[in-house]
Amino acid sequence: MSSNTMSLLLSTLIQNSVKQLQLWLRNWVEEDPKEILQSVCECMERTSEKLIQLNINISNVKAIGVTNQRETTVVWDKETGEPLYNAIVWLDLRTQSTVEKLIKKTPGKNKNHLKDKTGLPISTYFSALKLRWLMDNIESVAEAVQTNRAVFGTVDSWLIWCLTGGKNGGVHCTDVTNASRTMLFNIHTMQWDPELCKYFDVPIEILPEVRSSSEIYGYMVCNEYCLGDQSAALVGQMCFKDGQAKNTYGTGCFMLKNTGVKPVMSDHGLLTTVAYKLGRDQPVYYALEGSVAIAGAVVRWLKENLGIIKSSSDIEKLAATAGTSYGCYFVPAFSGLYAPYWEPSARGIICGLTQFTNSSHLAFAALEAVCFQTREVLDAMNQDSGVPLSQLQVDGGMTANKLLMQLQADILCIPVVRPSMSETTALGAAMAAGAAEGVCVWTINPDGMTSVTSEKYQPKINPDGESSDQFFVPNNLELWLHLHKLTIPP
Repeated sequence: MSSNTMSLLLSTLIQNSVKQLQLWLRNWVEEDPKEILQSVCECMERTSEKLIQLNINISNVKAIGVTNQRETTVVWDKETGEPLYNAIVWLDLRTQSTVEKLIKKTPGKNKNHLKDKTGLPISTYFSALKLRWLMDNIESVAEAVQTNRAVFGTVDSWLIWCLTGGKNGGVHCTDVTNASRTMLFNIHTMQWDPELCKYFDVPIEILPEVRSSSEIYGYMVCNEYCLGDQSAALVGQMCFKDGQAKNTYGTGCFMLKNTGVKPVMSDHGLLTTVAYKLGRDQPVYYALEGSVAIAGAVVRWLKENLGIIKSSSDIEKLAATAGTSYGCYFVPAFSGLYAPYWEPSARGIICGLTQFTNSSHLAFAALEAVCFQTREVLDAMNQDSGVPLSQLQVDGGMTANKLLMQLQADILCIPVVRPSMSETTALGAAMAAGAAEGVCVWTINPDGMTSVTSEKYQPKINPDGESSDQFFVPNNLELWLHLHKLTIPP
């Protein structure tokens, strides 16, 4: 998650969550690495206390799995153990000018210049640009790089290093899923790429060792294992077979479709990323990914910026009072547009307002916006794979909103399936930890997985736009897509 740390203990289901402070300044988004670490420690302490209350010996905990924001970037001093700057969050747009300069220098001004190696377009989203900004603009970072004291990592690397000893022998590593989001990692060789490091002028020595997603990284009280957040959700949703997909609704929306052991390059604006590697000797699985920057963040914007709701959960009731957007359309391009456009300069639009438009219509339009963005990604994914999805598995905090889930099924024209255990990201990390060699609490056998309890939302609008329920009004997808493109400056 973007602003929470959560612990989930299996098989005794104990769940804890600790809020973290995000620092926003216009298009800059940061978090304090020490606060992130403190929230993790606090979660573990609370879990330990609950185990004691249940008369369960803490030594029975076999392993700890870590899942994290994949692109959020941290640089710290390996001698002092201190972060050299705040973590720059994946949503941050401060590197937009750098992205534009790099694209202008590429042959044909092609944002996909590095895609053959990385599976990614040149974008503010990924870690290499954030690391480059830190090296260029933060004196303490530049000095530490020159004196061989600086080390880089995504949040998983920072946590693992700290929890395994820090400056006293901490393990500096990451897993393949997080490495694949830096733009410095070759997704074919599964190694840091010297040419990519040279392109971004990043010393390869400051990068963490890359390992599989399910093996022993080091020791604290327990062992540790790691998966990037969206890969963990894919595992937690048990999407182990080629063609299975999930969509996570958090701050943003992230749809991943398992493409098997061969990477599929997108022709329709999606990312090619590492899905997981569940063991040192296990094959790498890849995924197509459609990343949407703003989903749950639009609800927070309505609450904090406009004040039309008091809590995020209020939006469902408010939107339901209208049952329609009444021709109001909302394109929340607060951080530019991610898939399938990759335009950091795009900005948001609210249009179709009349004297009758009120807060409930705007709330409904915001929920529609989340669903329309998902529809764009799904259409691109179907075009790339050639095999349309017959249903979409969903997870994340926003899936508690039943109106949103029904809207999503209507706009996709396929069933939407929500598991009773919605925190599949934490579940996936736990599954990888328990299955690792040397732990072996369980095995992950795709053919032997039992189905999980779930709730299915059937579309009430057929592909021709006819509704079987007057509450759900057919929506003009083509108009919304046209508006989406208008957010991009000429």
